[in-house]
Amino acid sequence: MELTWHGHSTWHVTVGDTDLLIDPFFDNPKTSLSADDVDDPDYLLLTHGHADHIGDAGEFDATVVATPEVASFVEDEMGLDEAVGGMGMNLGGTVECGDAYVTMHRADHTNGANTDYEYDLGAPAGFVISDTKPTQASDEESTTFYHAGDTGLMTEMREVIGPYLEPDAAALPIGDHFTMGPWQAAIAVDWLNVDHAFPMHYDTFPPIEQDPQDFAKEVDAAGAGAEVHVLDGDETFEL
Repeated sequence: MELTWHGHSTWHVTVGDTDLLIDPFFDNPKTSLSADDVDDPDYLLLTHGHADHIGDAGEFDATVVATPEVASFVEDEMGLDEAVGGMGMNLGGTVECGDAYVTMHRADHTNGANTDYEYDLGAPAGFVISDTKPTQASDEESTTFYHAGDTGLMTEMREVIGPYLEPDAAALPIGDHFTMGPWQAAIAVDWLNVDHAFPMHYDTFPPIEQDPQDFAKEVDAAGAGAEVHVLDGDETFEL
């Protein structure tokens, strides 16, 4: 599994022959790319409807994976295909996306869209992406990546996502103000019991400016066994 961070919450995930792009927003200072520089993925995963997460969604010809409300919104506003199998997915569900299995989990955040129309965009989400179908039986051979979306610290990370979905790596927001800050994100790393942790959703706007090394220090202080990887924009990590 290849993980490429394009700044903010934008990740390109490759599982086998399948490319997934999460929360495309290339108007951020961590990437040197524009949406035009990026090849169309097979699937476009959208955690929620805020503009800094779906801003460039209309630039890609891909199957949308999102809640039904967000899927309908991007179809209406951006002309995209509605979603996997012609309908959105929802919290707790797993869909097969090419060589990947995508499980949607809740995120503690808000949701909405600034348009001339009123949209109920449903619940915000995160995604757990694996190369094997999740089951109750532990699978040490699987490779699994958790993109937490915009979220605060929540006990589901400790009670459900960590022990049952078993991510090997997690990308967590550390910007504070709108999401978790470094110390709460570090607790999430400990609860998730991941081997690798990546900070995201920071330094894009003044309210979320952070030193990612503070996150690394907090992970150590939490007693988590994870290795923190502070990626440069457009850098790839092989999981």
